[in-house]
Amino acid sequence: MIEKRQALTNWRFKAADETEWLQAVVPGCVHTDLLRSGRIDAPFYGTNERGLQWIDKKDWEYETSFEIAEDMLRLPHIELVFDGLDTYADVSVNGKHVLSADNMFRVWKADVKQLLQAGINRLHIRFRSPIMEDLPKLEKLGYPLPATNDQSETGGLGDKKVSIFARKAPYHYGWDWGPRFVTSGIWREVRLEAWTGGRITDLFIRQDQISALEARVTAVIEIETDTVWSGTLQLRTEGFNWHKEVRLSAGVNTVELEAVIREPELWWSRGLGKQRLYTFTVSLHDGGREVASRSARTGLRSIRLVREKDAEGTSFYFELNGKPVFAKGANHIPNDSFVTEVTEERYRHEIASAVQSNMNMIRVWGGGIYEADRFYELCDEYGLLVWQDFMFACSMYPGDGAFLENIRIEAEQNVKRLRNHPSIALWCGNNEIDSAWAHYDENAGWGWKQQYTQEQREKLWADYEAIFHRILPLAVSTFDPLADYWPSSPMQDLTGDIHQHAHPETSTGDIHYWGVWHAVEPFENYKSKLGRFMSEYGFQSFPEERTVRSYAEEADMELESDVMVCHQRHNSGNRLIKEYMDMYLKNPKDFPSFLYMSQVLQGEAMKMAVEAHRRRKPYCMGTLYWQLNDCWPVASWASMDYYGRWKAAQYYIRSSMKDIAVSIDSEDSRVDLHVMTDLPEAFDGTLLINAYKFDGTVIRSLAVAAVLQPNSTAVVYSAPAVELYGEYDPAEVVLQATLTSGSEILDRKEHYFVPAKEIKLAKPAVQITELQGAEGIAYRLETDVLAKQVWLQAAQEGIFTDNFFDLVPGVPVTVQFLARDLDGKAFAPAAAESLKLHSMADFVSLA
Repeated sequence: MIEKRQALTNWRFKAADETEWLQAVVPGCVHTDLLRSGRIDAPFYGTNERGLQWIDKKDWEYETSFEIAEDMLRLPHIELVFDGLDTYADVSVNGKHVLSADNMFRVWKADVKQLLQAGINRLHIRFRSPIMEDLPKLEKLGYPLPATNDQSETGGLGDKKVSIFARKAPYHYGWDWGPRFVTSGIWREVRLEAWTGGRITDLFIRQDQISALEARVTAVIEIETDTVWSGTLQLRTEGFNWHKEVRLSAGVNTVELEAVIREPELWWSRGLGKQRLYTFTVSLHDGGREVASRSARTGLRSIRLVREKDAEGTSFYFELNGKPVFAKGANHIPNDSFVTEVTEERYRHEIASAVQSNMNMIRVWGGGIYEADRFYELCDEYGLLVWQDFMFACSMYPGDGAFLENIRIEAEQNVKRLRNHPSIALWCGNNEIDSAWAHYDENAGWGWKQQYTQEQREKLWADYEAIFHRILPLAVSTFDPLADYWPSSPMQDLTGDIHQHAHPETSTGDIHYWGVWHAVEPFENYKSKLGRFMSEYGFQSFPEERTVRSYAEEADMELESDVMVCHQRHNSGNRLIKEYMDMYLKNPKDFPSFLYMSQVLQGEAMKMAVEAHRRRKPYCMGTLYWQLNDCWPVASWASMDYYGRWKAAQYYIRSSMKDIAVSIDSEDSRVDLHVMTDLPEAFDGTLLINAYKFDGTVIRSLAVAAVLQPNSTAVVYSAPAVELYGEYDPAEVVLQATLTSGSEILDRKEHYFVPAKEIKLAKPAVQITELQGAEGIAYRLETDVLAKQVWLQAAQEGIFTDNFFDLVPGVPVTVQFLARDLDGKAFAPAAAESLKLHSMADFVSLA
């Protein structure tokens, strides 16, 4: 058996109606190639997006010439393999058509043995315009399908929304946080694969029964041979070895080999244990000689979605290796509008940032892409569980036979590609479609179904059920049989009646709560509008000034400038940020101050939500906010901007998601101090409670025991607010709670007795002392009066171990700077270059 591969490089491209060829980068897309060739302006700058909408109306051609090695050409089987073609493509080799593609999410292959020749070969691809391809489908259907976020007007199409007809990343057509760049191109590797005799084409380590005592797995091996073959099949991993004799028929064979590992080291999500990974290698042997092999890396773990009746409804939580997990994390969107621009370093920065923020789960949202292998490998390595959506979001889809078959193959390929990753915790059919359509409740939903006749409604719902209740769950049960499938997020249960659709008051299923933001409900509603698992909620902010100035000039630096509106894709986004700011915070002095205050506002919202969800454990067992990252520089719900710069919210979330944390809540003039632990062992610590005047005078001080059962929450102290601030002006008093274990400070939180806009701030004088220690340079900060939301900045990219924190006189805070590292470490301690410090007093008018 022989197998050889050859990657195809040296590409060029042109518009189909032009003659000049330009250099192309593959993987890539036409937009990035045009930019590198100097043919278009920077897509993200200013309002340039609007002037680039012509690109998706054209056909584009890509081609390369290549020589194939003589020993490879002699092999009897040679396939041309595309890991990703975006999206409608006709492929020819040496002038002969070999395949037509119509799905960005599929691998495409063609047998090209008979077409290849010694010397120069030519590979040509014509990408048909996804817009011109799909407009006739809309006309043929006779009525539009709902696609709320398809920005067809930006694309010059009026109300003609065609995104639903293409198996292509939905967000390419625009979203309420992203631009409209409908790409075409070769977005994953292209190669030739040649073989003779046989080859192992797939290896799945099915985890049948996993415990700390033993792991029972079955290696499911797919082998392709061109003749009958007999020999030995061997499976090995780290000192363990299993084998069996096999007889293979010509064609594709599936062989299973059972294996038992005694006392395995289990894979755990971050915070619960180590991320132990095993590499399994399967090989074929002929007379003692290895003739073919394939490896797969996985972690040994059992995971399930627990949905059981209880006194308050039905649970919704993940159980990992028998332990209930409170899921802490965020929703992930693609890191770039042009996905081939995402490097491994950018993936690592995102995943490491999530881990630095004390997360243990990330949801790959259904309007983007099935991410690159490296993304999931990093989740495996760092211990992030993955809630994996299929790529369907906020739309109704066609149900013709060809479309459904296309989806069936897409689902099979992607489940098979990702199923070995121990991080995969759940497969979910789609984002928000069940609740948007709300088939069984005439008064619910987004108003979609009311636009259609009864006959059309039934047809659209039948098409929905074909995809999400039959095709996708069958793909999961067939190819990842021990994994759980959830049809739509959010949803109560698959009941086939009015109880199926989610709403904020439900006591079963998962919830997307958007009353805060869309409905302008107060932040305090996060404490009452919660369910068993909060899979979406969020609040917007602007990125920092440095990021804003990457797309705007000085003249654009105002809230309603054309550029700011272009870089705010929610219809009411800027108005809502200002409206909430007027409700909760002091007025910013100018537009740069507004940027800072918007971040503080977002941070306060996320803190209230995350901590409210955690305090309700075990009723609520998950909090995944919207959203972790951005695909371009923009005002959005992201906690980390396009350049990976942490907003204030990321630091707030890092604090609120600590495995052991303090949370201070106030209701009816009473203050409750909660301690929360997500760890599997009991906790015994001390909570130090101090009330300070803003000048540092201590007016109340006490210590209380903080004793918790494993994975639990508790109120460890409660008192009337007036008892804590006494006869002093509550607008000049801060309560600080410090959680300790022995001499170690685990967490510290502040609480104010009046709304933030009423706090009497003074201008602080903050002193910074540089300290040299075993772990590098640190900075100790001290102040003379309360310094609120201290913001540290360095000239180089990176994060601080704490930021946007409140500094109390007499309570110094020591932080380190962690530079963004390009050598595979994500973050590394470093000196902060040109260190700057601001606090809220710098951005508001003081009385």
